[in-house]
Amino acid sequence: MPEVAAKKKAGEEAKARGSTTDPDARVMKMADGGFRPAFNGQFAADTAAQVIVGVDASNAGSDLGQLAPMVEQVQGRYGQAPAEMLVDGGYAKHEDIVAVAQPEVGCAVYAPVPAPRDPTRDPSQPLPGDPEAIAQWRQRMGTEAAKAIYKERAATSECVNAIARNRGLRHFVVRGLKKVTAVLLWFALAHNLMRAVALRRAAASAPA
Repeated sequence: MPEVAAKKKAGEEAKARGSTTDPDARVMKMADGGFRPAFNGQFAADTAAQVIVGVDASNAGSDLGQLAPMVEQVQGRYGQAPAEMLVDGGYAKHEDIVAVAQPEVGCAVYAPVPAPRDPTRDPSQPLPGDPEAIAQWRQRMGTEAAKAIYKERAATSECVNAIARNRGLRHFVVRGLKKVTAVLLWFALAHNLMRAVALRRAAASAPA
């Protein structure tokens, strides 16, 4: 309870509640508009092969702040960070974009720039005081090449999420963040084995 209360806004600490069945879970807004205890599962996948390269789970109701830890995980697992990350707007936290753009990481983010409050302002133009990485991100997303790349997200990175749902990964029947993470890892292993079979079959049938 103290941990939950510390995350509340000032004056709302008394409204903090904890689940008696799964203290790790947090109430989140669902796609159907309802609110239920849930976990936030994250997959990072190669867009061409659709092989899962990163797995994480949290009880944060937002994707903000999830980008940098995933890039760090991939870098630690494979010895190098991805050159590019294609994510939706929910991941576009400025601090994360700056963090993954550092020379020791060198990852360019493809995420939509939020529409400015002033409709006359070009969202691709840097704002005064923007860090260099944020200015580059704004300019990058204003190019036709970046727009074309982002249009492919539904058929690439989002495809892995759709496959997961189609294979029944909709509800967790375990409790606790560690067990939820284990379920996601098991799914990733099974998914990657099936992708390996499909990719090898495609390579074998390709013209010499």
